Amino acid sequence: MSTSIKDMLAYALDAGASDLHLSVGSIPMVRIHGEMKKLQLPILEMNSMKKIRDDILNDNQKKLFSDKLEIDFSTALEDKGRFRVNFFNQINGMSAVFRAIPSEIKSCQELGVPPIMNKLAMKNKGLVLLTGPTGSGKSTTLAAMIDHINENKTSHIITIEDPVEYFHNSKNCMINQRELGQSTHSFSNAIRSALREDPDVILVGEMRDLETIQLALTAAETGHLVLSTLHTSSAVKTIDRIIDVFPSGQKEHIRSMLSESLLAVIAQKLLRNKNQNGRVPACEIMVANSAVKNLIREDKIYQIPSLIQGGSQDGMQTLDQDLQRLLHQGLVDRSEAIKVAENTDVFEKGVF
Repeated sequence: MSTSIKDMLAYALDAGASDLHLSVGSIPMVRIHGEMKKLQLPILEMNSMKKIRDDILNDNQKKLFSDKLEIDFSTALEDKGRFRVNFFNQINGMSAVFRAIPSEIKSCQELGVPPIMNKLAMKNKGLVLLTGPTGSGKSTTLAAMIDHINENKTSHIITIEDPVEYFHNSKNCMINQRELGQSTHSFSNAIRSALREDPDVILVGEMRDLETIQLALTAAETGHLVLSTLHTSSAVKTIDRIIDVFPSGQKEHIRSMLSESLLAVIAQKLLRNKNQNGRVPACEIMVANSAVKNLIREDKIYQIPSLIQGGSQDGMQTLDQDLQRLLHQGLVDRSEAIKVAENTDVFEKGVF
């Protein structure tokens, strides 16, 4: 294999890698089923990295990268596939990460995420939040939900992404996909504009700041289904994060808005499967029933975990309950479950 970017990306796709990592001063690496592996290539030098940059970035992107020292965008490799790309600078020089975006949009059933995701996708209004660390499959699950709406409803869907990952062809819905930097300057601008574009569903790639969160809540409250993500690890931390973004004088109002508009929070993690040849999702699911809404309004968020634990009739489950299911079905090893479990003692003692 050469150090040409086409060869490396082709190899990454053929090997089933989720990411290709390139960094001046290091051997190129790929991430396969969550583990980093070195390629049989020499240490990457600055001249090789500059050639890769020039092959991938257009003139406008090169200028942005030069000005901002980092850039996010998506790119296609001929007929091979698409990638989400980040170029950045580090102490030894330039680096880049290419994340493979599957061309096929899988259904929630194929992904192994809970069936409640399809039910939530069919709601007419409210806020659904997918949370979890980078690389936990949030974008893939959201794409499955959008595809379910596209097949089963006649709606106008607007997505606002940074960058656009999955391409959706209009089936029974009209779909407009907008990308930061290319078709809009910010999430908040695009949401504000979307409210005048007659949408039924708005996908907000990430709720990053106060203005974006406020506009997303307003959109959900005024009769739109809003799907979005946060980099939080649980339902409670998600609700806390949203409320904490606002000044103290607004917190009571935001708690009220959130309690009215929130439909569900799904905190997702990916675990290596038992066969070591793929990954499976484990999810904490909080559905905003009347009891959960009351706790949000009354600022008693710390009591929510007990409602999740006993809320199976509403489709709720804790992360540990889902891990227990994965263990019983023989889909993951106990050692994998222990890595992400909330209560590791229970799994270590073999109670489950």
